Amino acid sequence: MRAHKGALLDIDFGTYPFVTSSNVIAGQAATGVGLGPGAVDYVLGIVKAYTTRVGEGPFPTELQDEDGNRLGTRGHEFGTVTGRKRRCGWFDAALVRQTCATSGVNGIALTKLDVLDGFDTLKICVGYELDGARIDYLPTASEAQKRCTPIYEELEGWHETTEGARSWADLPANAIKYVRRVEELIDCPVALLSTHLSAKTQFL
Repeated sequence: MRAHKGALLDIDFGTYPFVTSSNVIAGQAATGVGLGPGAVDYVLGIVKAYTTRVGEGPFPTELQDEDGNRLGTRGHEFGTVTGRKRRCGWFDAALVRQTCATSGVNGIALTKLDVLDGFDTLKICVGYELDGARIDYLPTASEAQKRCTPIYEELEGWHETTEGARSWADLPANAIKYVRRVEELIDCPVALLSTHLSAKTQFL
């Protein structure tokens, strides 16, 4: 299994044609290590507290403004090998919910929460508008994907730091509200929570 690839690069369930050459969703792990699917008893999805993408392809919540640059700079969003700048945008709950379903995710690790520190307002994509209709999934056809515009829900941000938090008591109230709202919108619990800017990633 090519674990470093995001699920939306899966050749069957990704944003075709902007995909990789193989299956990368969680079910492929069993095939890759020679186990039956019944041997997998827990699937942990790794999800950033905002959304990123490398290269071309649909990205409804992409920010090409100061907020997008801020996410990229604070999150050190540059390709490990190429150094190419990643595209950044607000958290897309519709995409994450869809991916959790196709991968059978039991819980997620929500990473880089501290990259969101200091924003007055945060946005979460809860669905899309496509040709005047509201939908809660990214359509299969690439032409339809291009026409999707995000529908946002706004949440109040926080100005305290979450860097290095080790328990819920260390988090600002609005950060907790953000995490809980993410759980509700993706229909999947946050099993682990981590911050990025401290010298060592911290998990709750």
